[in-house]
Amino acid sequence: MNVFDIVGPIMIGPSSSHTAGANRIGRYAREILNEEPKKVTIQLSGSFKDTYKGHGTDKAIVAGLLGYKEDDERIRNSIEIARDEGREFDIIEKDIEYAHANTARIMMKRSDGSQVTVQGASIGGGNIMITRINDVNVAIRGIYDSIIVGHKDVPGMIYKITKILYDNKININSLSLHRSEKAGDAVVIIEVDDRINEDVKLELVGIINILNVTVLHAL
Repeated sequence: MNVFDIVGPIMIGPSSSHTAGANRIGRYAREILNEEPKKVTIQLSGSFKDTYKGHGTDKAIVAGLLGYKEDDERIRNSIEIARDEGREFDIIEKDIEYAHANTARIMMKRSDGSQVTVQGASIGGGNIMITRINDVNVAIRGIYDSIIVGHKDVPGMIYKITKILYDNKININSLSLHRSEKAGDAVVIIEVDDRINEDVKLELVGIINILNVTVLHAL
């Protein structure tokens, strides 16, 4: 059992699920985007939708997208701060089918105009689960460093990817593979026990048939 399940995290706000967890979803979405978000649409579903005004869930997610942690006093004024900085944040109430009760879907525009969508759930005690990135269903907890590798679905790719981790003495905690169709594009998501540095990322990028590599550090 995680200590957060017993006492909860140190935080601003009345609820570990609706405030601290929501903040961590926002911070992880920012990590996935890997740049300052300028225009963001946030869909709140289930209990998030019903209670966000009283619990400050919208402020917590925006604060996370700004890089503020769950114990940062600026959470209370995060929406005003974001707008003063010229950022656009829209909050929409929407029931997302088959989603966890405390779910947020965050749609972010990159500086090049492309969009990144991250869906996450606050699962209790400030803990989160990222359940979808763009069109790929995932299960990322944010408590380990994670590597998301897009690649062509050809033989030997998992071996090549994990071989680099082995050579760098990086221990794999969990691994999942997702693909659109046979011989199409695939995504492998790996949670690891050790820190991923830039050199490891560059080695992965250098593999033939790798499309993209994203490294996400633990919250």
